[in-house]
Amino acid sequence: MTALGLHQPFPVRSLLMPLFRQFHGRQPAPAPWLLLLLGLLLPGCGQLPWQPQPGGRGSDGSGGPAAPGPAASPPAEQAPTLLSLADHPDLRRSAARIARCARQIGAATPLIKPADASNFGDRLVKDAWGRELPHRPQLIVLHETVSSLESTLAHFQRHHPDDNDQASYHRLVDRDGTVIQLVPDGSRAYGAGQSAFGDFALQSRPGRSPSINNVALHLSLVSPADGSGDGEAHSGYSDAQYRALAAQVLLWQATYGLPLSRLTTHAAVDRSRTRTDPRSFNWTRFIDAHTRAATTCGWPELTREL
Repeated sequence: MTALGLHQPFPVRSLLMPLFRQFHGRQPAPAPWLLLLLGLLLPGCGQLPWQPQPGGRGSDGSGGPAAPGPAASPPAEQAPTLLSLADHPDLRRSAARIARCARQIGAATPLIKPADASNFGDRLVKDAWGRELPHRPQLIVLHETVSSLESTLAHFQRHHPDDNDQASYHRLVDRDGTVIQLVPDGSRAYGAGQSAFGDFALQSRPGRSPSINNVALHLSLVSPADGSGDGEAHSGYSDAQYRALAAQVLLWQATYGLPLSRLTTHAAVDRSRTRTDPRSFNWTRFIDAHTRAATTCGWPELTREL
């Protein structure tokens, strides 16, 4: 037996019929004004077009419009399992050694062209359940722009109030090997929203998709002219891009203690199954450039996958 009011509509019509029989001696259709009045007075009997749907997105973005007075607590959601990646402090190098390595391999200081503040944020230190989140860079994710450098910069430097338009990388590598910094390493770039590295991902609060952004460094290669469409492949990246990419990856590894196995691609971490970048990436060319850079700096251990 179903409890009244829990799994079926409140029986307004059946309760109204005796009232109408008393006044009219027959069973007419209920007066619209009376149904409207009861719909306002009895919860669950009716809902007006301007009222938000239960659980729908309201004006405050929290599931309903903000109301005066104390708000009801949201349903408790069990905290997801908090995963972590192994740390490798033995792979970190001092700032002086990193600076010397950068000079040896000809890694120029990146040009600073900041993204708009709407397109990145702070690395989150705690989640909504009060637990400390991993927030130091632990992954390097490779992307491609699919558009020109100019249009890519214009998008990231434009203010985007809509969450769906907010995106950024930490670095861009132009066709001539120029490295551009959009977001500081200590900040969280919005490079891979719904993502995971193997089983590892972080969910910061209920309703938010798990993501690796809190521990990721995002680097994007500017696509060639024939890579502006959605084709499966294009003519690839320049030698200058591979050299600059190898240098940046090596310096990041030495700064944060990252084995080469922490280098991945947007296509590999994406869980929306919509990303395939960087297309036409040649791993052999990258590994050759990376090995030469690591050998020059005397860091062969950074070429190994732990």
